[in-house]
Amino acid sequence: MSAEQWQESRKRLAGAKRWVIKIGSALLTNDGQGLNRSGMQSWVDQIAALLAQGHEVVLVSSGSVAEGMTRLGWKKRPEQIHQLQAAAAVGQMGLVHAYETAFSGHKRHTAQILLTHDDLSDRKRYLNARSTLRTLLDLGVVPVINENDTVVTDEICFGDNDTLGALVANLIEADLLVILTDQQGLFTADPRSNPNAELIAEGQASNPQFAAMAGGGGALGRGGMVTKVRAATLAARSGADTLIVGGRIENVLTRLRAGEVLGTLLLADKEPVVARKQWIAGHLQTHGELVLDDGAIKALRDGGRSLLPIGVVAANGRFSRGQVVACRNQQGELVAKGLVNYSRDEALKILRTPTSGLEQALGFVAEPEMIHRDNLVVL
Repeated sequence: MSAEQWQESRKRLAGAKRWVIKIGSALLTNDGQGLNRSGMQSWVDQIAALLAQGHEVVLVSSGSVAEGMTRLGWKKRPEQIHQLQAAAAVGQMGLVHAYETAFSGHKRHTAQILLTHDDLSDRKRYLNARSTLRTLLDLGVVPVINENDTVVTDEICFGDNDTLGALVANLIEADLLVILTDQQGLFTADPRSNPNAELIAEGQASNPQFAAMAGGGGALGRGGMVTKVRAATLAARSGADTLIVGGRIENVLTRLRAGEVLGTLLLADKEPVVARKQWIAGHLQTHGELVLDDGAIKALRDGGRSLLPIGVVAANGRFSRGQVVACRNQQGELVAKGLVNYSRDEALKILRTPTSGLEQALGFVAEPEMIHRDNLVVL
């Protein structure tokens, strides 16, 4: 792709109405030296300029654990969950106060929103969160979102705020996800160890080669370039493009808005998934799994069909009717997710059963499909 084509892609960003901007821990805490207040003020000033130009902005902010570590005098990120939660509780106070102070200079209100995966995996809470965020945006308020580290456990955590940013982009149907990081963007190899690594200006979010190019995370954050590439794939499900770019670049957000070619733009190359399917696809944890034969997989992928019991060869884990389950091929690879119409015990009774035999196998027929196509997302 030519430089002129890259420039044209960046110019289109000016038309992106709704932005989700994620700022990482290393940037927010000067690599662990305490809150980077001058940097925060600069990003806030730029966000205020975006708002004045008619854009809507949701801010996903890391930094609570790192700031708490600094306040508590801890040099190494703790491994025990209660220590992490304590650091988050201490650090969140400073983080929120800093944002509130910075935005008040622009006469902008902020709103703190702390989320866990449970908040987005429960359909009612998901819709409530979406309605609240949309109302805040309508009011001109800047939502500041973080994972609720003070109560989160391994079973319900997002794992990193890159993933959280992507799920928020799905939640509010954002046009653009901007991930501000301590790297200039995505390189062909890890630039910290390979001096010949080259910056990738643009590509498709679905390109599997990008994950192989991504490096690991730093000492402060849980993410890394690989989580940013995965986040771009998640964000693309709702039609959002993703920009991975260096947060220390001077006036980076306003320069992006002006169409300057900075960082790596990963484009959504599919039509946006409808809202209900976005919610299903966004489930990081599933309650069980169904193993499908090749014929069922072909029907899902090529024909857009529902999943019928006759195509299911195994049911694993514990799940109830209406819960999200993973659908895998017989080699264990994930091919789809969906809301299942039968519990695990019921599913075991109807494996490989044609529709005409369901009543005899169960004594009743809840639905002819194991998962209806309207409740199924092929990955």
